[in-house]
Amino acid sequence: MKHYIIVKFKETVDFHKLVKPIEDIFNECLKIEGISGIEVRVSNSKRVNRHDLMIKMELTESALLVYDESEPHKQWKEAYGQLILSKTIFDCD
Repeated sequence: MKHYIIVKFKETVDFHKLVKPIEDIFNECLKIEGISGIEVRVSNSKRVNRHDLMIKMELTESALLVYDESEPHKQWKEAYGQLILSKTIFDCD
């Protein structure tokens, strides 16, 4: 399955500086059995009604449960949660 995390950062956040550290956190998830791919993409739009960052994970449904309790997930929420204005989670085949 695919698990998307689509993020809009607060206006005061220069999120471009955060892309590499966020990639580093999510690449740690590749150590979790069942997670086979991580892709972090930055929006190419400057429009205010667009989100800034998309994280795409390729994983099994059981790996999603493990990810939810993992250290990288906790680190992501702790380090960046307060910088996020809105977030959309979308899962699909």
